[in-house]
Amino acid sequence: MKLSVKACLAVLALYLAAAFYGEVQYRLADWRDETPAYNRVDMSSRYLPPGPGHILGTDNLGRSVALRLVQGTRIAFHVGIMTSLIAIPLGVFLGLLGGYFGGKIDSFVVWLSATVASMPGLLFILAISLVVGQGLLGIYLGIGLTTWVGVCRTIRAEVMKHSQRAYVLAAKNMGYSHARIMFRHILPNVAHIILIQFSLRFPSAVSTEVFISFLGIGVQGEPSWGVMINNARLRLWQGVWWEMAFTTIAIFMLVLAFNHLADFLRDALDPALRSERV
Repeated sequence: MKLSVKACLAVLALYLAAAFYGEVQYRLADWRDETPAYNRVDMSSRYLPPGPGHILGTDNLGRSVALRLVQGTRIAFHVGIMTSLIAIPLGVFLGLLGGYFGGKIDSFVVWLSATVASMPGLLFILAISLVVGQGLLGIYLGIGLTTWVGVCRTIRAEVMKHSQRAYVLAAKNMGYSHARIMFRHILPNVAHIILIQFSLRFPSAVSTEVFISFLGIGVQGEPSWGVMINNARLRLWQGVWWEMAFTTIAIFMLVLAFNHLADFLRDALDPALRSERV
Protein backbone atom coordinates (compact mmCIF):
# COMPACT_ATOMS: atom_id res chain seq x y z
CA MET A 1 0.00 0.00 0.00
CA LYS A 2 2.79 2.42 0.94
CA LEU A 3 4.58 1.75 -2.34
CA SER A 4 1.35 2.35 -4.25
CA VAL A 5 0.77 5.66 -2.47
CA LYS A 6 4.33 6.77 -3.12
CA ALA A 7 3.93 5.90 -6.79
CA CYS A 8 0.67 7.90 -6.98
CA LEU A 9 2.27 10.89 -5.28
CA ALA A 10 5.25 10.70 -7.63
CA VAL A 11 2.95 10.65 -10.67
CA LEU A 12 0.92 13.59 -9.34
CA ALA A 13 4.12 15.52 -8.58
CA LEU A 14 5.22 14.98 -12.18
CA TYR A 15 1.87 16.26 -13.45
CA LEU A 16 2.05 19.24 -11.12
CA ALA A 17 5.54 20.11 -12.35
CA ALA A 18 4.33 19.87 -15.96
CA ALA A 19 1.35 22.10 -15.17
CA PHE A 20 3.62 24.67 -13.51
CA TYR A 21 6.00 24.64 -16.47
CA GLY A 22 3.06 25.02 -18.84
CA GLU A 23 1.74 27.97 -16.84
CA VAL A 24 5.10 29.72 -16.99
CA GLN A 25 5.33 29.09 -20.73
CA TYR A 26 1.79 30.38 -21.27
CA ARG A 27 2.32 33.52 -19.16
CA LEU A 28 5.64 34.36 -20.83
CA ALA A 29 4.13 34.09 -24.30
CA ASP A 30 1.19 36.24 -23.23
CA TRP A 31 3.48 38.84 -21.65
CA ARG A 32 5.66 38.98 -24.76
CA ASP A 33 2.57 39.08 -26.99
CA GLU A 34 3.83 36.25 -29.18
CA THR A 35 2.52 32.91 -30.35
CA PRO A 36 3.51 30.27 -27.79
CA ALA A 37 5.70 27.41 -28.91
CA TYR A 38 2.91 24.83 -28.56
CA ASN A 39 0.74 26.76 -31.06
CA ARG A 40 3.40 27.57 -33.67
CA VAL A 41 2.57 26.10 -37.05
CA ASP A 42 5.36 24.37 -38.99
CA MET A 43 3.94 22.72 -42.09
CA SER A 44 7.31 21.18 -42.93
CA SER A 45 7.13 19.09 -39.73
CA ARG A 46 3.63 17.68 -40.11
CA TYR A 47 2.84 14.16 -38.89
CA LEU A 48 6.32 13.42 -37.59
CA PRO A 49 6.29 10.24 -35.47
CA PRO A 50 7.91 10.15 -32.02
CA GLY A 51 11.65 10.54 -32.39
CA PRO A 52 14.72 12.50 -31.31
CA GLY A 53 13.51 15.83 -32.70
CA HIS A 54 10.00 15.56 -31.30
CA ILE A 55 9.82 13.07 -28.46
CA LEU A 56 6.05 12.54 -28.83
CA GLY A 57 5.72 13.47 -32.49
CA THR A 58 3.84 16.33 -34.16
CA ASP A 59 0.25 16.93 -35.23
CA ASN A 60 -1.30 17.96 -38.56
CA LEU A 61 0.09 21.52 -38.25
CA GLY A 62 3.59 20.51 -37.18
CA ARG A 63 2.99 21.42 -33.53
CA SER A 64 4.78 19.46 -30.81
CA VAL A 65 2.48 16.93 -29.15
CA ALA A 66 4.65 16.97 -26.02
CA LEU A 67 4.32 20.73 -25.56
CA ARG A 68 0.58 20.56 -26.17
CA LEU A 69 0.21 17.75 -23.64
CA VAL A 70 1.94 19.95 -21.08
CA GLN A 71 -0.56 22.73 -21.77
CA GLY A 72 -3.37 20.21 -21.50
CA THR A 73 -2.04 19.34 -18.05
CA ARG A 74 -2.10 23.04 -17.13
CA ILE A 75 -5.72 23.34 -18.22
CA ALA A 76 -6.64 20.12 -16.38
CA PHE A 77 -5.21 21.44 -13.10
CA HIS A 78 -6.97 24.78 -13.61
CA VAL A 79 -10.28 22.99 -14.08
CA GLY A 80 -9.79 20.56 -11.19
CA ILE A 81 -8.77 23.24 -8.70
CA MET A 82 -11.18 26.01 -9.71
CA THR A 83 -14.25 23.78 -9.89
CA SER A 84 -13.36 22.31 -6.50
CA LEU A 85 -13.09 25.81 -5.03
CA ILE A 86 -16.67 26.40 -6.18
CA ALA A 87 -18.29 23.03 -5.46
CA ILE A 88 -16.66 21.99 -2.19
CA PRO A 89 -17.26 25.17 -0.11
CA LEU A 90 -20.84 25.36 -1.40
CA GLY A 91 -21.52 21.70 -0.64
CA VAL A 92 -19.87 21.89 2.79
CA PHE A 93 -21.81 25.01 3.79
CA LEU A 94 -25.19 23.65 2.75
CA GLY A 95 -24.42 20.25 4.26
CA LEU A 96 -23.53 21.88 7.58
CA LEU A 97 -26.75 23.90 7.61
CA GLY A 98 -29.00 20.98 6.75
CA GLY A 99 -27.34 18.45 9.03
CA TYR A 100 -27.05 20.76 12.04
CA PHE A 101 -30.38 22.60 12.05
CA GLY A 102 -32.67 19.98 10.52
CA GLY A 103 -36.32 20.85 10.08
CA LYS A 104 -37.28 23.27 7.36
CA ILE A 105 -33.66 24.23 6.63
CA ASP A 106 -32.76 20.59 6.08
CA SER A 107 -35.84 20.12 3.90
CA PHE A 108 -34.76 23.08 1.76
CA VAL A 109 -31.22 21.71 1.42
CA VAL A 110 -32.55 18.29 0.41
CA TRP A 111 -34.95 19.85 -2.10
CA LEU A 112 -32.20 22.04 -3.59
CA SER A 113 -29.80 19.08 -3.85
CA ALA A 114 -32.41 16.92 -5.54
CA THR A 115 -33.30 19.72 -7.95
CA VAL A 116 -29.70 20.35 -9.00
CA ALA A 117 -28.98 16.61 -9.25
CA SER A 118 -31.91 16.17 -11.60
CA MET A 119 -30.61 18.82 -14.03
CA PRO A 120 -28.59 17.49 -17.00
CA GLY A 121 -25.08 18.70 -16.25
CA LEU A 122 -24.02 18.98 -19.88
CA LEU A 123 -27.00 21.16 -20.78
CA PHE A 124 -26.36 23.35 -17.74
CA ILE A 125 -22.72 23.84 -18.75
CA LEU A 126 -23.84 24.62 -22.31
CA ALA A 127 -26.32 27.21 -21.00
CA ILE A 128 -23.63 28.88 -18.90
CA SER A 129 -21.24 28.88 -21.86
CA LEU A 130 -23.84 30.66 -23.95
CA VAL A 131 -24.16 33.33 -21.24
CA VAL A 132 -20.51 33.90 -20.30
CA GLY A 133 -18.98 32.77 -23.59
CA GLN A 134 -17.03 29.66 -24.50
CA GLY A 135 -13.88 29.20 -22.47
CA LEU A 136 -12.64 28.16 -19.07
CA LEU A 137 -14.96 30.47 -17.12
CA GLY A 138 -18.03 28.67 -18.42
CA ILE A 139 -16.42 25.33 -17.57
CA TYR A 140 -15.54 26.48 -14.04
CA LEU A 141 -19.06 27.68 -13.32
CA GLY A 142 -20.84 24.86 -15.11
CA ILE A 143 -18.94 22.01 -13.44
CA GLY A 144 -18.64 23.75 -10.06
CA LEU A 145 -22.34 24.58 -9.78
CA THR A 146 -23.50 21.09 -10.76
CA THR A 147 -21.12 18.85 -8.76
CA TRP A 148 -21.56 20.12 -5.18
CA VAL A 149 -24.50 17.81 -4.51
CA GLY A 150 -22.42 14.76 -3.60
CA VAL A 151 -20.28 16.81 -1.21
CA CYS A 152 -23.40 18.30 0.40
CA ARG A 153 -25.09 14.95 0.96
CA THR A 154 -21.97 13.37 2.46
CA ILE A 155 -21.29 16.29 4.79
CA ARG A 156 -24.97 16.50 5.79
CA ALA A 157 -25.06 12.83 6.79
CA GLU A 158 -21.90 13.17 8.89
CA VAL A 159 -23.06 16.37 10.57
CA MET A 160 -26.38 14.75 11.50
CA LYS A 161 -24.42 12.07 13.37
CA HIS A 162 -22.09 14.56 15.06
CA SER A 163 -24.87 16.95 16.08
CA GLN A 164 -26.09 14.43 18.69
CA ARG A 165 -22.71 13.60 20.16
CA ALA A 166 -21.58 14.62 23.61
CA TYR A 167 -19.13 17.34 22.61
CA VAL A 168 -21.78 19.16 20.53
CA LEU A 169 -24.41 18.88 23.27
CA ALA A 170 -21.88 20.19 25.79
CA ALA A 171 -21.07 23.14 23.55
CA LYS A 172 -24.77 23.96 23.25
CA ASN A 173 -25.21 23.81 27.03
CA MET A 174 -22.28 26.19 27.44
CA GLY A 175 -24.13 28.73 25.30
CA TYR A 176 -21.86 28.72 22.25
CA SER A 177 -23.35 30.16 19.07
CA HIS A 178 -24.53 27.92 16.29
CA ALA A 179 -21.85 29.29 13.96
CA ARG A 180 -19.09 28.48 16.45
CA ILE A 181 -20.37 24.96 17.02
CA MET A 182 -20.65 24.28 13.30
CA PHE A 183 -17.38 25.76 12.12
CA ARG A 184 -15.09 25.32 15.14
CA HIS A 185 -16.35 22.06 16.61
CA ILE A 186 -18.13 19.97 13.98
CA LEU A 187 -16.28 21.03 10.82
CA PRO A 188 -12.79 19.92 12.03
CA ASN A 189 -14.26 16.48 12.75
CA VAL A 190 -15.57 16.09 9.21
CA ALA A 191 -12.58 17.73 7.50
CA HIS A 192 -11.28 14.35 6.32
CA ILE A 193 -14.36 14.07 4.10
CA ILE A 194 -13.44 17.34 2.38
CA LEU A 195 -9.97 16.02 1.54
CA ILE A 196 -11.41 12.75 0.23
CA GLN A 197 -14.04 14.59 -1.80
CA PHE A 198 -11.37 16.80 -3.40
CA SER A 199 -9.33 13.78 -4.45
CA LEU A 200 -12.48 12.26 -5.98
CA ARG A 201 -13.79 15.45 -7.59
CA PHE A 202 -10.53 16.48 -9.24
CA PRO A 203 -10.32 13.61 -11.78
CA SER A 204 -14.09 13.75 -12.29
CA ALA A 205 -13.89 17.45 -13.19
CA VAL A 206 -10.96 16.81 -15.54
CA SER A 207 -12.87 14.01 -17.30
CA THR A 208 -15.91 16.26 -17.67
CA GLU A 209 -13.80 19.05 -19.17
CA VAL A 210 -12.23 16.61 -21.64
CA PHE A 211 -15.67 15.44 -22.72
CA ILE A 212 -17.19 18.89 -23.22
CA SER A 213 -14.06 20.17 -24.98
CA PHE A 214 -14.23 17.14 -27.24
CA LEU A 215 -17.75 18.26 -28.15
CA GLY A 216 -16.52 21.79 -28.90
CA ILE A 217 -18.30 23.43 -25.97
CA GLY A 218 -15.31 24.10 -23.74
CA VAL A 219 -12.01 25.89 -24.14
CA GLN A 220 -11.14 27.10 -27.63
CA GLY A 221 -7.73 28.01 -29.07
CA GLU A 222 -5.86 26.14 -26.33
CA PRO A 223 -4.67 22.50 -26.40
CA SER A 224 -7.09 20.97 -23.94
CA TRP A 225 -6.89 17.19 -23.85
CA GLY A 226 -10.44 17.04 -25.21
CA VAL A 227 -9.52 19.30 -28.12
CA MET A 228 -6.45 17.17 -28.85
CA ILE A 229 -8.50 13.95 -28.89
CA ASN A 230 -11.10 15.54 -31.15
CA ASN A 231 -8.38 16.61 -33.59
CA ALA A 232 -6.50 13.32 -33.43
CA ARG A 233 -9.48 11.05 -34.09
CA LEU A 234 -9.79 12.40 -37.64
CA ARG A 235 -6.29 11.20 -38.51
CA LEU A 236 -6.27 7.72 -37.01
CA TRP A 237 -7.21 6.19 -40.35
CA GLN A 238 -4.05 7.75 -41.79
CA GLY A 239 -1.91 5.88 -39.27
CA VAL A 240 -1.22 8.97 -37.14
CA TRP A 241 -1.74 7.28 -33.77
CA TRP A 242 0.65 9.07 -31.44
CA GLU A 243 -1.41 12.16 -30.59
CA MET A 244 -4.46 10.12 -29.63
CA ALA A 245 -2.39 7.49 -27.79
CA PHE A 246 -0.29 9.85 -25.66
CA THR A 247 -3.26 12.07 -24.79
CA THR A 248 -5.31 9.06 -23.70
CA ILE A 249 -2.42 7.75 -21.61
CA ALA A 250 -2.00 11.17 -19.94
CA ILE A 251 -5.68 11.26 -18.96
CA PHE A 252 -5.65 7.65 -17.80
CA MET A 253 -2.57 8.06 -15.58
CA LEU A 254 -3.87 11.23 -13.92
CA VAL A 255 -7.30 9.77 -13.15
CA LEU A 256 -5.78 6.47 -11.96
CA ALA A 257 -3.35 8.23 -9.60
CA PHE A 258 -6.09 10.37 -8.06
CA ASN A 259 -8.45 7.40 -7.66
CA HIS A 260 -5.80 5.35 -5.86
CA LEU A 261 -4.94 8.33 -3.67
CA ALA A 262 -8.63 8.81 -2.80
CA ASP A 263 -8.89 5.15 -1.77
CA PHE A 264 -5.84 5.51 0.46
CA LEU A 265 -7.15 8.72 2.06
CA ARG A 266 -10.51 7.11 2.73
CA ASP A 267 -8.88 4.09 4.37
CA ALA A 268 -6.52 6.27 6.40
CA LEU A 269 -8.85 9.08 7.45
CA ASP A 270 -12.34 7.60 7.70
CA PRO A 271 -12.97 6.95 11.43
CA ALA A 272 -15.45 4.15 10.69
CA LEU A 273 -12.89 2.20 8.66
CA ARG A 274 -10.22 2.80 11.29
CA SER A 275 -12.48 1.43 14.04
CA GLU A 276 -13.28 -1.65 11.93
CA ARG A 277 -9.58 -2.40 11.49
CA VAL A 278 -8.97 -2.00 15.23
